[in-house]
Amino acid sequence: MSLEQEISKRKTFGIIAHPDAGKTTLTEKLLLFGGAIQEAGAVKSNKIKKGATSDFMEIERQRGISVATSVLAFEYKDHKINILDTPGHKDFAEDTYRTLTAVDSVIVVVDVAKGVEEQTEKLVKVCQMRNIPMLVFINKLDREGKDAFDLLDEVEQKLGLNVVPLSLPIGMGSDFQGIYNIWENNIQLFLEEKKQKVGDTVKFEDINDPKIDGMIGAKAAAQLREELELIESVYPAFDREAYINGNQQPVFFGSALNNFGVRELLDAFIEIAPMPQPKESDQRIVKPEEKNFTGFVFKIHANMDPKHRDRLAFVKIVSGTFKRNENYLLVREGKKLKFSSPNAFFADKKEVVEESYPGDIVGLHDTGNFRIGDTLTSGEKLSFKGIPSFSPEHFRFINNDDPLKAKQLAKGIDQLMDEGVAQLFVMEMNGRKIIGTVGALQFEVIQYRLEHEYGAKCTYEPISIHKACWVEADEKSAEFQEFARLKQRFLAKDKYDQLVFLADSSFTIHMTQEKFPNVKLHFISEFRHQD
Repeated sequence: MSLEQEISKRKTFGIIAHPDAGKTTLTEKLLLFGGAIQEAGAVKSNKIKKGATSDFMEIERQRGISVATSVLAFEYKDHKINILDTPGHKDFAEDTYRTLTAVDSVIVVVDVAKGVEEQTEKLVKVCQMRNIPMLVFINKLDREGKDAFDLLDEVEQKLGLNVVPLSLPIGMGSDFQGIYNIWENNIQLFLEEKKQKVGDTVKFEDINDPKIDGMIGAKAAAQLREELELIESVYPAFDREAYINGNQQPVFFGSALNNFGVRELLDAFIEIAPMPQPKESDQRIVKPEEKNFTGFVFKIHANMDPKHRDRLAFVKIVSGTFKRNENYLLVREGKKLKFSSPNAFFADKKEVVEESYPGDIVGLHDTGNFRIGDTLTSGEKLSFKGIPSFSPEHFRFINNDDPLKAKQLAKGIDQLMDEGVAQLFVMEMNGRKIIGTVGALQFEVIQYRLEHEYGAKCTYEPISIHKACWVEADEKSAEFQEFARLKQRFLAKDKYDQLVFLADSSFTIHMTQEKFPNVKLHFISEFRHQD
């Protein structure tokens, strides 16, 4: 098969939502319809008996939340589907932001009862900034919730989207009867007693067909016809080009837990969603169909298998063909690397692949060479843009709680920081270590993982820091020397030896910028690529 054919088969997308909107359940059901799993793990908030397929870290099984992005691949109707299931919890937003650099489109999950929630708004904004095509799935229709048209209005107003419904619910909650699929002109009935099996789908050429009345009742049928008429007059027709350019968002309704509306979503998705897209680098725009391989690391995961202490770098392939045992250039280091066992993923199951193509996610075993944002190429010196580390919002001193395990603690902290779970700052004055995170829950995750994966124990101590500011200045200048002398107690180095000013308030930042105009303070670590 030619490279162009391989590219056209691939769809790589992320699923984003507020916690509890049913994102992980939807991921599972897509896998179920794709034939990738035989039985779905019932995802219960804290009683995870079987564990959702995509939640493979022990702490996720205990807490019932996704804290790391997992990658799942399966074949469906001659397409290769790559799903990136992202954490919904706001404390893990940075992992999600980085993952969005590796997807070609996104499915936004909205809870029918709660409507659009805060985290969804933030994530959709990131997608809009990157012009990522979005498709909306309104979930949990078997529960009582908001009216379909009210929800469509809310999605438009709160998220600033231009929606086009491609399916419509028939009733809701206790009156829920099924879904009218506008995209395929058919009705799928909801059979209560077959909750884990999907009811039959009946196709109609004409919405006025009297058989519909017999199936769902005259009253529901009359309402359905009225609503479809309303959709035709209020919403524009679906325009694939507008969707691909991020200017129109199709909406589907369903209930992931009951397998409902999921197949319709998947069938429409493989028809309309974009194949792998070109990506901007610091040199030029790289197109998927180019012969030479390029890709970038958007995630690093230590201890996928705690028994083997392995680190995996997740690489999104942008162009060309990635082959096992070939030499590739790690651009930042200027060195060639060869990979004998690149992995394709199915949650925590991995298999070695000989070749991978644009859109695919490959896991490379890493001995410490990679950082998040690294670019790999066949030899060309270019770097992909836009995988930042943001200034953390929470800071604590980290202390060793077991003097005999100092080595394990140092190694654990080092590897977890490489994953981007949090950021490490070492004080210039006394060498004390400070952990900075986007959300407070990450401190628990770090503590748990240090103990269970590295056999090391840590405690935390509070410290008053408002923001970490990366410092850019001429270190030989008198102005910088004065800045360093006055701010000595607040200076630290990050993991990559960049100088960081740990400011205790926004007022301090403001005063510092006024007093030392040539000492630039940045809130994103990759300021050299960003500004």
